[in-house]
Amino acid sequence: MKSWEHLNAENSWTMFKVISEFVEGFEKLNKIGPCVSIFGSARTKPGTKYYKIATKLAELISKEGYGVITGGGPGIMEAGNKGANRAGGISVGLNIDLPFEQSSNPYIDPDKDIDHRYFFIRKVMFVKYAQAFVALPGGFGTLDELFEVLTLIQTDKITKVPVILVGKEFWQGLIDWVKVTVLDSHGNISPDDLDLLPITDDLSEVVKIINKYYGKKGTGELEPNFVL
Repeated sequence: MKSWEHLNAENSWTMFKVISEFVEGFEKLNKIGPCVSIFGSARTKPGTKYYKIATKLAELISKEGYGVITGGGPGIMEAGNKGANRAGGISVGLNIDLPFEQSSNPYIDPDKDIDHRYFFIRKVMFVKYAQAFVALPGGFGTLDELFEVLTLIQTDKITKVPVILVGKEFWQGLIDWVKVTVLDSHGNISPDDLDLLPITDDLSEVVKIINKYYGKKGTGELEPNFVL
């Protein structure tokens, strides 16, 4: 059994690792310019419907001058990086060290492939350096990332940015539950909070939502999000 002294020493070294990971991420991502974070399942197979959608969406986003940030792994993440790579855009992967998965996908720019030990640091990088968030179908990880972003926007902890759900057949049931149960039955959110979550199957609409939000600003005028 470890002594308290040994545990305290471990905690101290952990803090150094955390600081080092933040510094590395900030130094690399401060140079990339405005990006869009794409979330989605690591289990989505190449050639399937949403893999193709994510690839095409990333191409469109890249052609608008935005980089693409994903979690760096397979599935929707790989598709997002693949689309950005095809369009000649910036392709960023924020990989996470896990026991049985995942390795970085091959479509990430070599100098923008960033490994993370800690989920919470990875989330900060996702949020700070994205001018919009697009969520495609996914599991617990996707839902975690989506609701974390919504919570930070709702509580004014980050700059308000577009959050867009792609895939009506997947997301509509969740939104109906939020509206009927969370809002109407229990009043646990405000009606305006639902405005944070447009849903669409039209990829050109995703681009329009992002561009409309930033108006006539070019991507060169946008800065990293303010994070409290």
